[in-house]
Amino acid sequence: MSKTILIIDDSENVREQIAQELQSAALFERILQAGDGIEAFKLLLSMPIDLIICDLEMPRIDGFKLLGMITGREELRDIPVIMLTGHGNRELKIRLLGQGASDYVTKPFDAGELIARVKVQLKIKNLQDELKRSNDLLRQLSITDPLTLLYNRRYTTDMLGKELQRAERKGSHLSLVMIDIDYFKRVNDEYGHLIGDQILVAIAGLSRIGLRSYDFAARYGGEEFVLILPETALEDALMIAERLRARVEMHLFTGPLKRLKITVSMGVATYPTDFIGTVEDLIREADEALYRAKKAGRNLVYSMNRQ
Repeated sequence: MSKTILIIDDSENVREQIAQELQSAALFERILQAGDGIEAFKLLLSMPIDLIICDLEMPRIDGFKLLGMITGREELRDIPVIMLTGHGNRELKIRLLGQGASDYVTKPFDAGELIARVKVQLKIKNLQDELKRSNDLLRQLSITDPLTLLYNRRYTTDMLGKELQRAERKGSHLSLVMIDIDYFKRVNDEYGHLIGDQILVAIAGLSRIGLRSYDFAARYGGEEFVLILPETALEDALMIAERLRARVEMHLFTGPLKRLKITVSMGVATYPTDFIGTVEDLIREADEALYRAKKAGRNLVYSMNRQ
């Protein structure tokens, strides 16, 4: 992965001296320069930067102010900043570190020392980035169903709570669609669980089609799936569910399943109503509607608002 460093100093000679030393060390693919804090901050907001070398004393925005601007932005605060200062004052150096600087170098600097300190900060940044990637992966695994790659039940429950609170604040609707594959046990018994897994993956893919960026599909458990549809009234939710029902019924499987027809039953519930005011109410009503759809013959979309 290419690395980018930003050198900030009002002296072009100092910037060029640092750039030449960094080029000789071959630590970065891209070396950017800025003559003041304003120019530097614009660069920081426009592209990824891996490390910053910044002079303390600059016109308009000095190093302290720029440090505050960097640490005040979540997307920037993990970038290591090595400060250049012409002062050997101990209290000043402590203040720099306390305000977010990762390290400091006193001018006039020794090229070998500067390169060594840059290498240390790069190593720390690489370790931090790797840890962040690992944590992001662990979080993604914790909220994802490993078979279908849809969100799992725990995440679905959390999201329902947040979406219901948002709907309450905005005075908007929130619809929940519960989906159950009809006669899925027969499929597992006749074809085996590996084939059953293929069907689950296929239904998961079909359920994603046509969703907006803020809708999401999830596997609720076994052969049950859900759609969470924010800002969606009952009539629209029923239409979305009916389209999915038809899409599944018309889906053509291949291989050993080419003669198999799969259908789904769905229950739809929408917040708010006189009897739906909580997440538990929403799930209960959608589940009851799903039960009615299956009892009425399956391959149906049903809502308790539509008797």
